[in-house]
Amino acid sequence: MKNIIVTTGNDVCGYTIASYLGVVRGIVVRSTGIARGIVGGLRSIGGGNIPEYVSVCEEAREHAYGIMLLHAEQIGADAIIGMRYDATEFMQGSTEVLAYGTAVTLARS
Repeated sequence: MKNIIVTTGNDVCGYTIASYLGVVRGIVVRSTGIARGIVGGLRSIGGGNIPEYVSVCEEAREHAYGIMLLHAEQIGADAIIGMRYDATEFMQGSTEVLAYGTAVTLARS
């Protein structure tokens, strides 16, 4: 896989943006699963951080990020600027995670 620079900023230090290729995205829909759901539900009664849910969220973000990178690579991007995550409850117990940004090509400044 090509080494693509990803930033939440709108530029890449040391480079100028040569061209904008468009929005790239990665979308996944994840559920907690029965085992994590039960354990997480029990932990939620006591309040505080729920490691089982954190794990599901981190896995979903990582998967969405990877899909976004693959999309950027497929269209020839050198970098993704303005990268963001968004999450929406798709249905009870399932969450959509979206990673997105603008794919660009770069030239040395």
